[in-house]
This record gives sequence, structure tokens and C-alpha cells, in this order.
Amino acid sequence: MHLNPYGEDIVNLAAALANRRPVTAGELADRCRAAGLVIERPVVAEDLGRALDTLDAWEKVVDATDEEERAELLNGMLAAATSHPRLTDHAGSGWHLHYRDDRLPLGALLSSLISVGTALHLAGKGMHRLRRCAVGECATIFADTSRTGRQRYCSQRCANRDAVRRHRARSTGRDD
Repeated sequence: MHLNPYGEDIVNLAAALANRRPVTAGELADRCRAAGLVIERPVVAEDLGRALDTLDAWEKVVDATDEEERAELLNGMLAAATSHPRLTDHAGSGWHLHYRDDRLPLGALLSSLISVGTALHLAGKGMHRLRRCAVGECATIFADTSRTGRQRYCSQRCANRDAVRRHRARSTGRDD
């Protein structure tokens, strides 16, 4: 039995889609399948539009300035995209909970998965664990899944670049 199909994988997929937006319905479907989503219906242009709208709303959650604003924005997404919990074995992969109706189009499916997955991630790991990279010129979104909850950079490359910048600033006596 699956305990949480809405875990960090869907939040990482949301970040990947937000950081590099799909431009066609086919690309959206391919990237979702590659992430392990079961797509039960043909993917059409309306699915891409709904997914992009969901990513716009989700980025507002990412960029919220405090926990209360983040929760309010996410609660709005949840209200618009979810339904009562239900048990399902739709893909023959074992019984698990869904917070959505069955056989949704991909755009609606992503809206539900992203809102519930983000809520579970933030409630379970901490409200601060969704952010943009700390490097000023990098706007990459990431979900902090580290053990300590103190991840500041989207990648090791950005962490190294910032460390070099700080080192050079100290070496020249500046506080950049």
C-alpha cells in the first residue's frame, strides 16, 4: 500500500516544470510520464494551459514572504483543485489515497497533485522548505529535502559559485 503518493517527487516535478516550462502538451505529457505519473487520458492543449496556470499560482506560494501568506495561497490552490480523499488502485500498483477525482485530464491532475504534494511537503518538513536559490542571479526553484532543512542553493554549482564570490570579496576586503 502506498502511504503518500503526493510526496517530495511531485514537488520536485513542480519545481522542474516551473524552472523550465513545457511549451507543448506533448512535452508536458512526456515529462510527467518520465517522472512516473500515470496518464489515463489523451493530453491536449487545455491541459498545458491548466498546468501553466497551476505553475503560476504555485510560484506565488514559492515566493510568499511569510508562512501565513504561503498557507493562504496554498489553501486557495487546495480548495480549487482537490476533492474528498478516496482509496484507489487505479493503476494496479496497490491501494493508496487520492485527493482528487478519478480519470482527470492531465492539467487538473497536476493541479491536484502539486497542491496536495506541496501542502504535505511543507506541513511535514517545514514551511520554509520551498524556495528559490540563494544566488542572486539564479531564480531556480527547489524543494529542500535535505536532512537538516537548511539547503540554500539549487545545486552544488550555485553553492560553489557563491562560496567563490564570498571568498573573493573577503580577499579584496569587500562585503559583497
